[in-house]
Amino acid sequence: MPSNVLVTGPSLVDDAVRLLVEAGHTPVYVPPYTSGDALLNAVRDADPVGIIVRMGRLDESAFKVAPNLRVLSKHGVGVDNIDLNAASARGVPVLVASGANALSVAEHTMALLLAVVKRIVPLDRSLREGRWEKPGFQGRELAGSTLGLVGFGAIARQTGVFARVFGLQVQAFDPFVPAEAFAEDGVERVEDLDRLLATSDIASLHWPLTPSTKHLLNAGSIARMKPGALVVNTARGGLIDEAALLEALRSGHLAGAGLDTFETEPPAADHPLWADLRIVGTPHFGGVTTAANTRVGVEAAQGIVDVLAGRSVPSSRIVNRAGLLARRESA
Repeated sequence: MPSNVLVTGPSLVDDAVRLLVEAGHTPVYVPPYTSGDALLNAVRDADPVGIIVRMGRLDESAFKVAPNLRVLSKHGVGVDNIDLNAASARGVPVLVASGANALSVAEHTMALLLAVVKRIVPLDRSLREGRWEKPGFQGRELAGSTLGLVGFGAIARQTGVFARVFGLQVQAFDPFVPAEAFAEDGVERVEDLDRLLATSDIASLHWPLTPSTKHLLNAGSIARMKPGALVVNTARGGLIDEAALLEALRSGHLAGAGLDTFETEPPAADHPLWADLRIVGTPHFGGVTTAANTRVGVEAAQGIVDVLAGRSVPSSRIVNRAGLLARRESA
């Protein structure tokens, strides 16, 4: 029987590798951002029983060349690079490492917010270019502002904890989270996304990317935001219409944006985003810390090991559980 576990990335932390090897599985790696035919060839050659999904998209064509595949485990929580319907049709559970990188991503969310509000990037650049721009400069305080969290999962909740330390008022929109979770965190629950955007000084995105959430922030929704509002995105780049974001910055309607994710990754070197110093960008590494990488890698590997050994995993970690149930009921 095949025992390879494909990792769609160049590495896995040692503790995660040890889990796989001790369970009798062999990790097989692919270069970063392998895609298209190269990724299909890697899947075909490995003939994996499990795949730890990092970079690259797995769709119907990948499943066709992996006849022994029994489980997918996301190295994180975003599954927009996995065809969930194709996985469900083959009875393949798709697991996520829920909450494993929440602390790191929430820290990065706050770092981006502070960098944008305090204009760290342009002020740093001006100093390096020999300018002292203190005369006439007026900064902006965060305390007393309202942070609107779009989504209220583990990362958003931790971001709310940090934000309140800075004196921010925190409200959130997430129709899939029970009311008691908001009450437990002392966060105001807003039932309507438009109202959240209209009443927040900062919109922080923590929402999965699906066909229905693509360009959640577009020209229309941005227009409903407060003049001078800020945007932070540490979720998925496709949530924002980047052209609409740029136009809102150029018009002065928005004051700045902190972006860790982009519609196309990596974005082009000449992307128009880079011409605007009110945007602070980082290369989708909010959750890439030593501690988070270890937790995420271990959880992703443990999920593979448990499923292949016939052990149960928490249903909350199986993102396509509804599709798997529908398949069983129709069989």
